[in-house]
Amino acid sequence: MPGLSTSPAFKHITITKLHPTFGVEISGVDFSRPVEGEIFQDILTAITQYGVCVFRNTGLDDARHVAFAGQFGELDDVTPYTAGGRAHRLSDVRLFDVGNINLDGMVFALDNVRREWNKGNGLFHVDSSFNPRRAGYSLLRAHELPPAGMGGETEFADVRTAFDELPTSFKDELREKDYIAAHSLWHSRKMAAPTTFTDINPDEYPMGRHRLVQRHEGSGRETLYIAAHIHHIEGIDAEASQSLFNRLFQHATQSSYVLRIGWEQAGDLILWDNTSVMHRAVGGSFEGKFRRDMRRATVHDGSGSAWGLNERSEVRQGLP
Repeated sequence: MPGLSTSPAFKHITITKLHPTFGVEISGVDFSRPVEGEIFQDILTAITQYGVCVFRNTGLDDARHVAFAGQFGELDDVTPYTAGGRAHRLSDVRLFDVGNINLDGMVFALDNVRREWNKGNGLFHVDSSFNPRRAGYSLLRAHELPPAGMGGETEFADVRTAFDELPTSFKDELREKDYIAAHSLWHSRKMAAPTTFTDINPDEYPMGRHRLVQRHEGSGRETLYIAAHIHHIEGIDAEASQSLFNRLFQHATQSSYVLRIGWEQAGDLILWDNTSVMHRAVGGSFEGKFRRDMRRATVHDGSGSAWGLNERSEVRQGLP
C-alpha cells in the first residue's frame, strides 16, 4: 500500500494495525508516569507513519492528559470560546470540552444550541484549519461513556493515500494550479445545521487560508489538506470551486480510505495528526439521553505549513 512499503521497527511499544494504510493501536505505554524519551520517540514515529494512534484504558486524568499532549508541542486553549461568553466546565483551559454535558452535569436539552454547534463535528474535518495557525496533533480522551451500543465512534480518512490514488493527470493539475482553500468555522456549522444558522453569513467572519495540496512534513508524502470547513477555493468561480471540492472530498471519504474506531471504556485515548487525516464523530455522539464526557487537547502545528498563507495573529475563532 502507498506509504507503507517499509514499516518502522519499534523497540519500546507494540502496535497493531487497524487498516491497510493507516491507523494503529499502541500498547506497552505506562501512563501512570511521564512518557519517557525513547518511548515517546516511538510514539512520534508511529503517528508520523500511521496518522492515527489508539491507546486503550490509559488511566489518564486531566492533568496527565494535558502533560502528555504538551510533549508534542505548544497547546491550544479554549479562550476564544470563553471570550465569546461560553462558560468552561473543565478546570484546565487547555482541554476542549467536546461532550454533551452542561455545567450542571446534565445532558444537553433538545433545544440547547450546543447540540446544533456540535453537529458540525459529524462532518469530516481537521481541527482549527479556520484559524491563522492550524492544529497539528489532537488527543481525544473518553472521560465518561454511555452504555455500549449507543454509538459515538470516531471515523478517520486517510488523505495521504487518497491523494496517492488520484489519477496521475489530476494530481499534476492540482500541483500546477496550487489551489488555496479558505476554511471557515461558521461555514461547516451552517452546513451541518442550516435551519439553526440560516442567518449566519460566513463571509462576515475570518477564514484560514491553506494550500489544498501539501507535502506532509513528517513523512514527506503529498497529502490533501481538505475539510468540511472549506468555504471556497480561491481563484475560480463559485461553481467550479464547489465542483472541485466535491470531487476531492467524495474521493477522500470513500470507504476504502476510512477507519472507524469505537470507544470501549473511560480512559481510552486517540491521538491523530490533523495534517495527514480528517476525522468526524459518528453514531449520535451528541444526541440521546446518556452522558458522554469527551475531552480533547489540541497541539498547535509546528511544521513549516502551520500558518498557511495567513498573517501570524493570535486571533482565533470560537463559538459562544
